[in-house]
Amino acid sequence: MSLHTPDLTKFPPRSPRTRLGGYAILPRCLDKGRATLAGKNGDYHYACPLDQGFLTFAGIDSEELKKQLGKSDTEVLEWITANAKNKPTPSQIIAWTNWQDNRSPDNPDSREYFNSLHKTNAPKRTDISTWFDVLEVDDFVTFGGKA
Repeated sequence: MSLHTPDLTKFPPRSPRTRLGGYAILPRCLDKGRATLAGKNGDYHYACPLDQGFLTFAGIDSEELKKQLGKSDTEVLEWITANAKNKPTPSQIIAWTNWQDNRSPDNPDSREYFNSLHKTNAPKRTDISTWFDVLEVDDFVTFGGKA
């Protein structure tokens, strides 16, 4: 790999809120994929359900994307744009990203998991309401922060 390879045993991947080409989740997915290829993914998993949300929306195969991860973010985005099966428009990307930004648990099982992460990592925080909120707090606490 290259300078682009994060060591996720030392710090978390980028926030799911970070954008690339308007897509939420994508930079985090790239960080986890690059770290996985380098054997530095720690407890993070490439192509997890969160990543699958992006991959499905864009119409990208996770194994094909993995083959592109030696390239820069800009080059990977160009590859995604050229190879995405679904070819979302800019307005569709914005709408999907806004939905992801505000998504919260939508069934009892996911609510139970969400609540357990919230209770473990930030039981006194009342501002944790979305998946991105709980992921960011989990990343922060995992690497020594106090929420």
